[in-house]
Amino acid sequence: MVNGDAGAQARSYRKAPERRAQILASAIAVFAERGVGASLRAIGEAIGVSHAALRYYFAHRDELLVEVYRAHEARGGERAAPEEVSAVALMERSAERNASIPGLVELYATLTTDALQAQQHPETREFVQARFRGVRADLAERVRAGQATGAIAPDIDPSDAAALVAAASDGLQLQWLLDPDAVDVRRSLELLERLLPGSDHPAPTE
Repeated sequence: MVNGDAGAQARSYRKAPERRAQILASAIAVFAERGVGASLRAIGEAIGVSHAALRYYFAHRDELLVEVYRAHEARGGERAAPEEVSAVALMERSAERNASIPGLVELYATLTTDALQAQQHPETREFVQARFRGVRADLAERVRAGQATGAIAPDIDPSDAAALVAAASDGLQLQWLLDPDAVDVRRSLELLERLLPGSDHPAPTE
């Protein structure tokens, strides 16, 4: 009997990652449609998972929200785009994709807001800080690629430009979330791309 119990436990451990992935997939689908729930219990009810089961895989709400957004980004792979895609165009692609899933834009806004409250949301703060560092580093490399071909002025600091592009993208998407009929994120970002084109953009002639 003991051996039988051990075998069942081993099978349960093997299934745990698969079940966790299923929960994340369900949460992404629900968040995309409805936005973020107020509590771990409410989220569990929305995705059809008991509160106890949800707590087994995610200790608290912050952990679940972070992992949902991390899984969502892994699906999209925005930063896997070729380096000739400009920093701004990369954000345009992301914004275009997000237009069909406003609930996940809301999730991102929730994470960034929670990250400002370090004591209450230390795990969220760490995730958002690391994400911003990664995004800025990638965007800065794209700016440098544009400078190498002469498409972008050499006196522009790539790190400053990267921070500007990230801020513009996030701010525009927040405005769109609040008033979608009044804000066209892609069109606004295209204005910024005139300053920071991709490395495949023809260099200016004298």
